[in-house]
Amino acid sequence: MKARIPKHREFVIQFPENYEKSEECWGKLQQIMDEYKKQGKSVYTESFIEDNEDKVKALQQEYEFTYTIELR
Repeated sequence: MKARIPKHREFVIQFPENYEKSEECWGKLQQIMDEYKKQGKSVYTESFIEDNEDKVKALQQEYEFTYTIELR
């Protein structure tokens, strides 16, 4: 799955095949975006990825996914 945020870059997140906790993890990733918005920031700003990469890395350790940041 891909989360294209902001439009010109995206987190590309991949779970192991048939991973049981992927929906749970996607919910937590959504929380990261919601918290960012509550701070009055747009997920489409150029700094969104840098501002939240540490949180995504923490989830990566917990949920065993791989991710890359791709430029578009």
